[in-house]
Amino acid sequence: MKIKTSITLSDDLLMTVDARAEQAGQNRSEFIEMALRAYLHQLERAEQHAADLMRIAAHAEALNRSVMAALGRREGT
Repeated sequence: MKIKTSITLSDDLLMTVDARAEQAGQNRSEFIEMALRAYLHQLERAEQHAADLMRIAAHAEALNRSVMAALGRREGT
């Protein structure tokens, strides 16, 4: 379902949006919706990446010990 809404954009941004929408064969609304979806997806990926890094960091010491043990090395050598 689509809901009509109003937003306020600067003149230069709106001209760029209109030009890009025309290049893509889309109307303004289609282009803005596509851009917002892409940006929201990018935010979700960045959040997931940050969460993954936190999980890796939380287990880094144990992972490093496991790798060193698999390589037959002791810590500090």
